[in-house]
Formats: sequence, C-alpha cells, structure tokens
Amino acid sequence: MNSDGTQDARGTHANPVPRPAGPPDGRPSPDMPAAPPRPARAPGMPPLPDGSEFVAWVRAPRPEAAPGVWRFGHRPRPEEEPEQIPARQLLSGAVIAFLVGWLVWSLLWNGYLGGWWVLPLELFTPDSWRHSGDRVGNAFLWYGYYTLIALIIMVVVGRLGRWNEIWRRYGPPAWRGTAPVNERPPAPEDDPVQWNQLRAAGATEAADRLAADARRGLMRDVDHARIARAWQGVRSGRHSLATFTGAVVKDGSAACLHPSGARDLPGRLARHDLVTGQVRLGTTADDARNPYAYRGTGLGLGPDLLGTSLLAVGPPGSGKTGGIVWPLAESLCLHALAGRAAVVVVGAAGAGLGPVDAYDVVVRIGHPDSVYDLDLYGGTTDPDEAAAVLAEALVGDLADPHPGGDSRRSTTVLAQLLGPFRAVHGRFPSVPELRQLLDGARGPLDALRKGLEDAGQASLLRELDARERQTGHPGDVGGVLADRVALLDRPAFAGFFDTSGQSRPFSLRALDHPVRVRIDLPARGHADASRILARLVLAQFSASVAVREDRSLFACLVLDDATGVITPEAVRGIQRLRSGNAGAVLTLRTLDDAPRALRSPLLGAIGCRMALSGLTPWDGQDFAEVWGKEWIEARDVTDRQIIAETPAGKAVHMLRRVITGNAPTARAVTVRQVERERWSASELAHGVPPGHAVLSLTSVKGEHAPPLLVDLRG
Repeated sequence: MNSDGTQDARGTHANPVPRPAGPPDGRPSPDMPAAPPRPARAPGMPPLPDGSEFVAWVRAPRPEAAPGVWRFGHRPRPEEEPEQIPARQLLSGAVIAFLVGWLVWSLLWNGYLGGWWVLPLELFTPDSWRHSGDRVGNAFLWYGYYTLIALIIMVVVGRLGRWNEIWRRYGPPAWRGTAPVNERPPAPEDDPVQWNQLRAAGATEAADRLAADARRGLMRDVDHARIARAWQGVRSGRHSLATFTGAVVKDGSAACLHPSGARDLPGRLARHDLVTGQVRLGTTADDARNPYAYRGTGLGLGPDLLGTSLLAVGPPGSGKTGGIVWPLAESLCLHALAGRAAVVVVGAAGAGLGPVDAYDVVVRIGHPDSVYDLDLYGGTTDPDEAAAVLAEALVGDLADPHPGGDSRRSTTVLAQLLGPFRAVHGRFPSVPELRQLLDGARGPLDALRKGLEDAGQASLLRELDARERQTGHPGDVGGVLADRVALLDRPAFAGFFDTSGQSRPFSLRALDHPVRVRIDLPARGHADASRILARLVLAQFSASVAVREDRSLFACLVLDDATGVITPEAVRGIQRLRSGNAGAVLTLRTLDDAPRALRSPLLGAIGCRMALSGLTPWDGQDFAEVWGKEWIEARDVTDRQIIAETPAGKAVHMLRRVITGNAPTARAVTVRQVERERWSASELAHGVPPGHAVLSLTSVKGEHAPPLLVDLRG
C-alpha cells in the first residue's frame, strides 16, 4: 500500500494494471491526464430527491374559469370566436397587395407619375446637401429617401393585404404557440411554496419546514392539500395553532396524516390537481356546437360540481365505469387522504373500481373472506328511523311516485316490529328473525309479547297488537316485506348483516370522518338482492349526511349501476344532498331503468347530466327536454349568380373566381332570431362520436355550463 492510498500493481492481482509514474519531485506532470472529479455520493446510491417538479406544479397558473374547465395551466380564450378570413382569400389578397405596391414603386421609379414624390426632400433639405461634390453623402441622402418611400409603400400595402395576419397564422408566432412558456418565478410574497398564510399568522417555523421539504422533493400533492386542510381547521377554530405548528415542525410534510397513514394511492389512472380539487376526464371537442371559450380546453370536475350530483347515461361499453366512475372515485379517495372528503363507492364485484389498497374499508357482501360487514340499520338506535331506511330499501321501487304509497305503510309495519324487538333484546332483529316476524310466526311473536309484558312496555304492546291484527288482512304489506327480506335470507349471506355484535359491521354514520369505503355487491346470481342493498346504501347515505355535525367534509356516494335504485324517496334525498355538502354519482344504461314518472324529476334534481355515445332516441328526448332551447341568430342567404355581358366584365369575374374560388354572385342575407333545441334527440342518438359524451354542468354556487361535447379519451 502506497502513501497515496493506491495499491502497487506488481503481482497484487491476476491482471495487474501499471500505475503511471509521477515526476521525481512528487508534483503532477503537465502531460498527465487530470484526475476525475470526486463523486457527489457513493456508487449505487439513489439520486437525491428533486423538488423542482413539485415546485413547478404548485406555482403553475390556475386562473378562474367557467365551470368544468381544467384550470391547471389554463389560458383563457375570448367568449366569441374572432372572424377568420379563409386562407385562400387571405393569401391571394396578400399577393395582389404586393403586386400593387410593386407596380406603384415601378411607376414612381421610372418617372411615369412625374417627380412630385421627391418634392418633400427638396423642401426640407438645403441645396448644398443635394448638389454637393461628395458622392458618398449625396448617394446616402437620395437612396435613403428612396428607401423611406419604399418602406411607406410596403407598410400601406401590408396593411391592405393583412400581412400581419399571415405572420401570426403561418409564421414563427404560430410555431411558438405550441411550445411551453417559461414562467418567471413569482415574487416571495406571492409564492405558494413559501406558505405565506402561515407566516402571517406567526407560524414561521412551520412555514420554513414546509418550504424546505417542498424544495427537497419530500412533499407530494396530497401532503400539500392535507396540510392546507389542517390549516383551514386552525383558522376555523377546530384545532389550535400550537398543536398544528408543533406537528408540522416535527414531521414536516408528513404531518397531520390520514388515519390510515397513507400519503398517496397505490396507483393513479387519471390526472389530478388537488389545489383546485379537479380530476381531468377528457377534452372539450373543438366543435361549432360548443361555446368558443370551451373549445379545446380540458374537462375537470371537482367537489364544487359533484355537490350538485352527476348522472351519466350510456349503453354498456360506452365508458361509464372506466372513463367516469373510477377517475371520480380515485379523485375522491385522494381528497379523503387530504382530509377533505368521505367517499363510498358501490358497484358489482369485479367491476374495476380500483385496488383494495386504495380504500380503508372494503365490504364484500356474500364473500366469505370479507373483513367487514354491512349494518342493515345504518348504525341508528331509533326504531322509526331504522324502519324508514329499511322500508325504502325493501319496497321503495314498489312505491307510487307520490306521498302515501307503499313506502309509508311499510315503514309503519317495520316500526311496529323493530321497536318492541329492540326494547326486549337491546338490538334490532337479524335477517332470519325479521323474516319470521313479518311472516307472523306465532313462536317469535309470543316470545316478544311475553318480554314486553315482563318489562311493562304497554305502548309497545299496542304496537305489537296492531301488527297482529293487520297480519293476513287484504292490503297488508307484511307479506311483501317478508318476500323481500327472504332475498337477503340466503345461504350466501348467512354470515352477513349480523346484529349480535360478533362481526365488524360498517355504518354510514362514519361519514363524519375522511373515510374511503368500497362496497362490492353480489350482482352475479343475486341481482334482486343487489338492488335492495344499493337502495339501502343510498337511503342510509341520504339519512347520514343530513345529521352530520361537520359539514365542511364533502361526502360523496358513487353508485356504478343505479338500475332499480331510482325511487321517489331517492329523488327527494338527492335533492337534499346539496345543502349538506354532499353529492352522488349515478350511472344508468338507459333511462328506462328508472320509472317513467321519475325520469323528469331525476334529471331536474341532478345538476350535472351526461349523455354518452350510443344513447337511444327516446332517452335523447328526455335530455333534450331538460336542456331546453336557446335563441340563436339564423341567417338565410340567397345567392344569385351575376352574368357578365362585356369582355371586361368577364375578365373581372374570372379574376374574382381565381381569388375567392367562387363564382361572382349577388348575395341577399336575412338575419332573424329563432329558438332551437341545444341538442336534439336525433343529434344525441346519432351525432355523438364513439368515446364522446354531451355534458351539462351546474356548480353549488349556481353557475351553469351549457351542454358540451366532450372527448372522454383526450
């Protein structure tokens, strides 16, 4: 081993490499190659995290825009489309203007127009300049004046020929329009990376820690949204400033974690912007039927639009689950990790609603390996409330679309049994026990009566007596309820809907917390039971949202297939979601899956309506009616060809045909205001390309977006 730390090459290994000898004095030789620079880190170590991408994402412009516009990096467009000259007419006019300018200059230069055009030079310059013996100065004076006159002619003909429009449309500005614009770093007081709102409140240490984590690449978009949500809690008084500051200084970007400890989803399918809360679903088509301000912009949906609920109607294969439901569910799960939302996703098992790791609670009804169970009564202890929700689930689809239908009578029947049973047993009945009570079995009813008599519950005894008197009478709905409960009393569901406390039932009362829930319905082989459970979840969701204490948390129910779920009470419940900072996302294969009398109320109760490609004309008629009509300016143009009689006229007409591409005509234009459907039923059925949809939007603030043709694949 030498003094410089190198190993002598002589015989130390199988293939010795000779070491170059240095000069005798120990100084490096001038002709020796320079030593390589010292590496910044040990070989094999991963590169240090770089926060430039995250910082650029935070600093990206997000201007205010119309509802549904993807605001990340959006560049606003004018409301009206500017009038654009056809390319052929523009280019031919420019060429003709150039030829006219060339002709004028030629006439001036050759003296055909006289010498008047040099009069300004003679008036404003002394004779000694024009007639001096200095040939260089004299040439500079005269040719400079000639150049000035040529430039004036060029400017005039350039304006007449619209050369500037050709430059903007076909020149370098058009090439640079697609290149990214390098934004200058914002001022420190406007830099979102600095967390100036925390500094203004005195939390300087927390702001410094977050800014450092952002620049070091330790912060993600979910972390940014989660800490911003926690800061809102501090400003509203739910949390103390000292607790928030201590947590941020200690944990940095990992502070205020979701109860699951997750800081992101296992994978992402769509593009998300958690600053605005939007998820990008596609691109608004560059179509004449779309407003000019929307054409070519991204389509982004967030809680501000989902708060009015969304209904998507399209046949199988039109992209409802993969293009709409899963991106929205993914966005809501990210919001839940940020502490902003609670989401419940309901669909058939294997429908492709995301991986299990993306959810906190996964209820797989009918699957023996399911960790969680579903609370049949929604976690309530009030028999009347439990009876109302359960009646809606069991026979809500049989109720008339007006008050006083079977749903109300079914609620009374169930309340007459649930109240006495809970008073005796301290819990609600299981599915087999409820079925026996509705069937009027003497053994369970006698045991229930004896328990009430021993407890001295006279009022509940009267309820039980009324139920026994109604059993078996014409018009009694107990038999219908028993038949519907029998659909849940199957061997596949033997371990579910337990009320004895031996399982882990999930209740929608948990929507006070940022929870991510997925409920898999046993659609295969148990279609009727799946519809009952879907109505049950929707009824429990509507009831739970109405009694939440913290309504700053957005709650959303995503129902992949709402077939058989649309009932009069469901429509009324959807109408009430908006006031509780909640919304629902529903999909249907066709509006025929909803009762005819409820289609118009359903479309009226939902703020965001989407008609996908492949819609039937009768479904398109319902959408056309709810979207209404608009006043447009109709132009009736009458063209009459002009026939030239003279050779000169024929030559002029030929020149016009070469320039414009059309025969010379005399045009008569009649302009009038007419009322026309925004989208007709025929256009919705046959004019929507595959992979596209027509979508109208309404925000919780009441802002509207007209029906837009959207490319869901963009």
